Amino acid sequence: MGVGVLPLLLSLVFPACGKMGAQGVTPPGLVDFNHLVLPKSPNKALAAPAGFKPTPDLITPRYHVAPAALFAIVGQVAANEARVFSLDHYPADLQAAWVARTPTANFPDVIELAVRPDPAGGSDLILYSHSIYGQSDFGVNAARVKKWLGAIEAKVVASATSSGTRS
Repeated sequence: MGVGVLPLLLSLVFPACGKMGAQGVTPPGLVDFNHLVLPKSPNKALAAPAGFKPTPDLITPRYHVAPAALFAIVGQVAANEARVFSLDHYPADLQAAWVARTPTANFPDVIELAVRPDPAGGSDLILYSHSIYGQSDFGVNAARVKKWLGAIEAKVVASATSSGTRS
């Protein structure tokens, strides 16, 4: 199964549009989120804990699960998303990245994740979704981050509920 005619035409200007899955997108590697620099363009969305710098668009809660468990939950959420493909995966560092592709034009966006232990014994989450091409994303990255955060929260609650009923 290949890409359609429109992505192939777009690939003349935007090379990654003519590729499938995560192909054509440079993996971010391990990201130093302590020194994250956001582009000035609005085609991005950052979700992070309160007090994070740069200031996030959305504040993530403290998750009352172990960091490795939260990392696994986010991986499950990503795996359940249509047109999302693994790009980078560093489980020992609790970081990962995925490529999400638009249905018609096959434009790639990158979603980067970091999970950190919080001082109270739970986990903090940083989720950064951004477009590779263009100035505007018509709110797609913000909508994606909100959707993922909702799915993550639902899985965390379900995990806590199931573990509570077993004990």
